[in-house]
Amino acid sequence: MDGPKRRTLLRSGAAVALTVAATGCAPEGDAPAGRRRMPSEAQRHARTFMAWPPADSEWADWAGAVQGDIARVARAIAAFEPVVLLAAPEEVKAARRACGSGVEVIPVAVDDLWVRDTGPTFVTGADGGLEGVDFHFNGWGGKQDHRRDEKVARTVLAREGVPRLDAPITAEGGSLEVDGHGTLMVTESSLVNPNRNPGRSRDRIEKALRELLGVSTVIWFKGVRGQDITDCHVDALARFAEDGTVLLSRPHPSNGPDVWSRAYDQARGVLRTATDARGRTPEVVDLPEPDPAALGRRGPDFLGSYANYYVVNDAVIVPRFGDRKADRNAVSIIGELHPGRKVVPVEINTIAEGGGGIHCATQQEPAGQLER
Repeated sequence: MDGPKRRTLLRSGAAVALTVAATGCAPEGDAPAGRRRMPSEAQRHARTFMAWPPADSEWADWAGAVQGDIARVARAIAAFEPVVLLAAPEEVKAARRACGSGVEVIPVAVDDLWVRDTGPTFVTGADGGLEGVDFHFNGWGGKQDHRRDEKVARTVLAREGVPRLDAPITAEGGSLEVDGHGTLMVTESSLVNPNRNPGRSRDRIEKALRELLGVSTVIWFKGVRGQDITDCHVDALARFAEDGTVLLSRPHPSNGPDVWSRAYDQARGVLRTATDARGRTPEVVDLPEPDPAALGRRGPDFLGSYANYYVVNDAVIVPRFGDRKADRNAVSIIGELHPGRKVVPVEINTIAEGGGGIHCATQQEPAGQLER
């Protein structure tokens, strides 16, 4: 296919009422009261935001199929928490028909479905109230033109009445993974990259992330530059599960040594000696990717990463790819590491053909005043 998101170039509105300066860095350990922080995805959500890929998007002839995937994901999440779906005004009715009455559909012009990257990243402010970081989405370093998506973060924050944090760097939500206790995982390839942050050193970018997200410890992976549209977002590579555990997406051995297996090996090496904000070395649990031979014919952009799951209130929404053994194994591993949550597999093969997953297509708004 010609591109939807083209995650693998070679592989698989409204004015905001208030803008807040991004200041204040958390000390070592959990961010104390009076400091900004980004909550863990596992904390309670007020709602999930999603976006409806328009008929005139990069999906072209695949638009109907990917809209079906988005509707399935939205309905699955809506069984556990409110879902707000952004859709072009002319497509609101079609989106409502597909998603059902359990999903709220609102008219907001979007270019594509990747609201994890285009939407705001929510944090709690000094008073415990919500703020939203606008990371100035620029089409993953100018690889695609997303003029409508560039406004999504600002539009959502204005609609919600949430103060907007004007980030001094460019990033996407999929490039950030936090444990909620002061630890952040990121890839250098995505952030320390002139297509997003020209002239900015890793130290300067890290300082901005510490201040914006209230983290005290940043674990950097090398990642992979130039092989996919995101330049290797961390949310398809490594995810925090229960305290002290990191799930790491392990490429299938049939792929042989390649840039993705080397990225996995490098991340595992980093985690072997890293410590989190509470001084612990993470326990690493492999999350094996499906066997390409069991999936049938897939395009070069297909993202077969179970790590791109999404944690919602009382559940985890997990991708299902069609490799029955690997699908069952992923449900078992993710379920064990998210105790007390129902694991809900959802088939997303068209979304995956565009190089993304369930996490890429969702963005959580934390619930109210969050306890520390």
